[in-house]
Amino acid sequence: MTFVLLSILLGILTYWVIRRGIATMTRSPVWLLWLIVMTPIFALTAWVLKYGRHTPPNFLILGLFVICPLLYTWVVLLGRRTPAEKTQSPPRPRPAPQPVNMAREEEERLRACFPWSVYFLQTIEHRQQMMVCRGRLKATPAVAHSTVQQNVRSQFGNQFLVVLQEERNGHPVFTLVPNLTSASSAKGSGWVISVLLFILTLCTTTLAGLVLVGDISFLELRSQPVIAVKGLGYSLAVMMILTVRELAHYTMARRHHIPTSAPFFIPVPYFLGTVGAFVRVKAPAPHRRALFDLGVSGPLAGFLISLPIVMWGLAHSQIVELTDESSLFNFQSLDPKGSVLLAILSKVTLGANFQIDHALDLHSVAIAGCLGLILTALNLMPVGQLDGGHIVHAMYGRWGGAAIGNIARILVAAMAFIQPAYLVWALLLIFMPSRDEPALDDISELDPMRDTLGLLAIALLVLIVLPMPQAISTHLF
Repeated sequence: MTFVLLSILLGILTYWVIRRGIATMTRSPVWLLWLIVMTPIFALTAWVLKYGRHTPPNFLILGLFVICPLLYTWVVLLGRRTPAEKTQSPPRPRPAPQPVNMAREEEERLRACFPWSVYFLQTIEHRQQMMVCRGRLKATPAVAHSTVQQNVRSQFGNQFLVVLQEERNGHPVFTLVPNLTSASSAKGSGWVISVLLFILTLCTTTLAGLVLVGDISFLELRSQPVIAVKGLGYSLAVMMILTVRELAHYTMARRHHIPTSAPFFIPVPYFLGTVGAFVRVKAPAPHRRALFDLGVSGPLAGFLISLPIVMWGLAHSQIVELTDESSLFNFQSLDPKGSVLLAILSKVTLGANFQIDHALDLHSVAIAGCLGLILTALNLMPVGQLDGGHIVHAMYGRWGGAAIGNIARILVAAMAFIQPAYLVWALLLIFMPSRDEPALDDISELDPMRDTLGLLAIALLVLIVLPMPQAISTHLF
């Protein structure tokens, strides 16, 4: 009954999210999209109700979490709205971008916003919902963007966002797009929903912790509610990792005056109890430094809080014999040599007691810590709008970051042949856009300290996802 109730609550939340977000981009029925998204939840909930804590077969889990996302993406793209449809008949009343048309007098005022000493304006190209101002950069990108942005605001108020970015040929251009930020950021940040989702996720992760601790039936839980405390170790560890990570994102966004929502937690009534949390950024970053800070803050904060948690959990885990079923994603017989970082942490924590022919039956807190490392690695993937995508975009520019993202997709797809669990990651990355959204000043480069921190973040990703080389593991163990 508990799983059924949680599934209903999650179903309501999922319908609300699809209705407010994806439904504005596709003509496909909301109920069909909702049904596809909820199919894995309904199927696994039915499995738990019928078979208890017995693990579903791998083909069922992989089938649900591979076929459903592919089908969902296909249905969304099948009914994709054209830009005209989005502006003419959105399902909910919201500000719609209009084509940018300027009278001759207004265009002359716009030309006056570009002093020849900072940006020698040559042509203004009118496009759908934007204007591209081409010319020659005569000052540093930061000075040019700041000057032009102030002049545009003095002439047109907050009507436009001023974006300075590079084209493929390397030429810097200014792009003016209608500013919808003020309308979207005027709405509440969603703290009430955030608190409700936090409480719901705390409940689902506590139930997941009970399953991880031992064979506890729902009848026992109903007759003795106090045994729920046994699941709090895992639950509190997971919630601490997610909260610290998302608050780091939120704090960094506020520091750079970027409108953002409250952290939203995602509860699921099975397996690990959650699939993470997120904050929704409502406006572009003002410059690449802010984009970098926004991207790197969450993963590093999540890693720093996960590190002591996973080490404490490893110290309280049970050493078992290595078998053919041992793998990096088998929490009852985990082979830490599937990750360089996890292998080092296991050896440092357990010392001489842990040898090369051993595996680990993880403590529930260790599972929470490993989940934190997995989320850190996934978010550090240098693709699209993931945190890693923000990092490489800020370090190497928009086009350089997109190229690195494409290389990362190929490498993860190749890793799936070595470790099949990476197949889900490969599919997720394939369907992500290659390019990140530009910052307003998308040309000014980072300082050396941020470049160094970005390289350390990429190195952390490599340490988490790469298996320990056999030559090194022989000497380490």
